[in-house]
Amino acid sequence: MSPHPPSRGAGAPDDRSDVPPATGDDPVRGAAPLLEVRDLTVDFLRRGSEPARAVDGVSLSVRPGEVMGLVGESGSGKSVTSLAVMGLLPRRSSRVGGSVRLGGTELLGMAPRRLAGLRGDQMAMVFQDPMSSLNPVVPIGTQVTEVLRTHTDADRAAARDEAEDLLRRVGIPDPRRRLRDYPHQLSGGMRQRALIAIALACKPRLLIADEPTTALDVTIQAQVLELLRRLVGETGTAMLLITHDLGVVAGLCDDVTVMYSGRVVETAPRRELFARPAHRYTEGLLASVPRLDSSRGEPLRPIPGTPRDVLPWARACAFAPRCAHADRACADPGLALAGHPRLPEEHLARCVHPAVPEAATTGAGA
Repeated sequence: MSPHPPSRGAGAPDDRSDVPPATGDDPVRGAAPLLEVRDLTVDFLRRGSEPARAVDGVSLSVRPGEVMGLVGESGSGKSVTSLAVMGLLPRRSSRVGGSVRLGGTELLGMAPRRLAGLRGDQMAMVFQDPMSSLNPVVPIGTQVTEVLRTHTDADRAAARDEAEDLLRRVGIPDPRRRLRDYPHQLSGGMRQRALIAIALACKPRLLIADEPTTALDVTIQAQVLELLRRLVGETGTAMLLITHDLGVVAGLCDDVTVMYSGRVVETAPRRELFARPAHRYTEGLLASVPRLDSSRGEPLRPIPGTPRDVLPWARACAFAPRCAHADRACADPGLALAGHPRLPEEHLARCVHPAVPEAATTGAGA
């Protein structure tokens, strides 16, 4: 990709004045968050029924150059959270509350046209199914150049050159020819790379990747993850990675937020979370992952029940029906995300009986 993207003309639908520019600071923990989500709630409205709450008071932040992993089983509210951040939930059938700030600018309640100008430019999303996310009747080249021509003043020729360079950068061979191909002519891995190229076309400051390696074989999965890691490192983009695969989290993320039944149940730096999981749900997720260093014939330890076996958070810990350590103390409707004297300050969990170590320890584990 050329070192300088095409400039933004006066006729662009939106410009960068909506969001304060990046400070240029190194992506370290001391940097101010780029994305700040506070007390986010999402209710789905159903005619004749009570609203169904899918996201319940979620708070998280992502700094420039940081990869935040959002982890949980299907139905935990991860994808709904990301769609709410992007402003992609249907307005007639959903109700979103709380605060979502990008570079200090509030996104919730923003006019649809202004918000549409930020998508693809300031923030972008890689969806989990590239075959259904790409337009099947439009060539790949047109889908990439559309983003460039919408948000910059590049002419047709310049946008096509930039699109070719983007496909080359994400590892698609013979990019000039592939610009003319339709999605069905590409493999699953190449379609996912094309989606990443579209998302990164305007060098967004925030990238949300929703299960970007779903349905890919292990080799292609590793290549896509390495691509994302390299691009985040080169551009300083803040990335929110949504996944249920803890192996992906271990290889790519800096910090991890674990969700269950619409709420955050644990948040910690990646090494700290893997070394000392505090919430019993996180402990169960890690215990159910096959390990190469396990004894031969050692059975996996799955979490009992299913994600549907929950209690309302307004009555108790939602994970209590599946937790072997649950007791009457778990019936606490005010259970908060909090620290523990034996855990580092940045390690928080929403658990009455956390799996804390016996002796006081601090710092990251191996």
